[in-house]
Amino acid sequence: MENEPRYLKVEGHSYLVRDTMSNAIINKNQTEFHQYKTLRKIKNDEKDRLNKLEDDISEVKDLLRQLVDKGL
Repeated sequence: MENEPRYLKVEGHSYLVRDTMSNAIINKNQTEFHQYKTLRKIKNDEKDRLNKLEDDISEVKDLLRQLVDKGL
């Protein structure tokens, strides 16, 4: 295995290689990688925002229940 190259081209995909050490497929297209990371960050930010809104709504509902229970 010493003479075998570390990365082998994936047939039919000029931007993909296989790491012979881990057997992982690696995308060497930097533009696609950065687009993926940007999209993942946007989705995570949206998920965090939605979770915060849900928490805020739950808090408002709890406060309204307390007001109703007190008879105000």
